[in-house]
Parts: sequence; C-alpha cells; structure tokens
Amino acid sequence: MGTSPEPSSPHWLDADEQQAWLALVGILIRLPAALDAQLQRDAGISHFEYQVMAGLSMTPEHTLRMSALAAFAEGSLSRLSQVVGRLERRGWVRRAPDPTDGRYTLAVLTDDGWAKVVETAPGHVEEVRRLVFDPLTRTQQRQLREIGRRIMRAIDPGDRCLDDQADRPAPSRKVST
Repeated sequence: MGTSPEPSSPHWLDADEQQAWLALVGILIRLPAALDAQLQRDAGISHFEYQVMAGLSMTPEHTLRMSALAAFAEGSLSRLSQVVGRLERRGWVRRAPDPTDGRYTLAVLTDDGWAKVVETAPGHVEEVRRLVFDPLTRTQQRQLREIGRRIMRAIDPGDRCLDDQADRPAPSRKVST
C-alpha cells in the first residue's frame, strides 16, 4: 500500500524575521494599551469609544449604519452595541432606524458627542504623534504606511480602509486622527 507523504516542515522565521515579528507583536500589544491609557486619563473614555465617535465625526451628518461603524472601528456588532449603549447614556451618540431601510440601525453623533470629540482629539493626536510619528523620519512614515497597507491587503484583499485619501469622501468636519 502507499505511504502518506511526510508533512512539510514549517518555513521557520530567520533571525531578522524573528526580530521584526517580535517588534511588531510588541507594537500590537503595547500601542493600543498606551493610547487607551491616555484617553482614559485625559478624557475618561476608552480608545474604542473614541474610535466610534471619531468614525461618526468624519461622516456626512455624523451618521453611519451600525454595521459600517463596527467595520470602521474593527469591532463586532455586539461589542459596538454595548459601547454605543454607554455613549448613549452619556448623551454623545443616539441610535435611530435607517429611514432608507428599516432593517438597519443608524448611530448618530450628537452635538454633545461632537463637542467631546473636539475636546478629546488634540490630546489624542499628540499622543499618536509622540508614540508613532515623532520617532520616525518622513521616509520611515511613508514606509510604515506602505507596510501597513501590504499587511492589511494580505489579511483582507478587499479592505479599502487604507486606500489613499483621494479615494474617500471628504469628512464634513475634520477632527480625528
């Protein structure tokens, strides 16, 4: 009878790849925690809550379907629903049925929510600048953008979130990072 082929061994990382991977893992773990700590300390909100409100702030009429907002914020619908509930209790977001299709729910940034984003954005962008952009040269920043795009395309070839700004609709009022 036939023998089954030996499973191929993994294509192990070489020393340089291992160091690059460990650096990336460190960033993936520590950067979100650092951004969350700054936002909690200075604004009393989590990084995810800020992303939700910032996402709404960049859209016409400060309104998005919950499903689109979940995709923008990189969260599940159930997580987003819990967060939007907290933001609703604080008066920063409200939910409404989508008038064009009642199967969907819209998240709407309120005027108080807009004010919170405007108040919070300067400190957040300073922290992003301090942690991510200030340590890099302009060339390294461009390289980081291209590296991020390539990795995101490998993860999700159809994801357009990292396309050039020229391909996106202009936000109604720019505030977020």
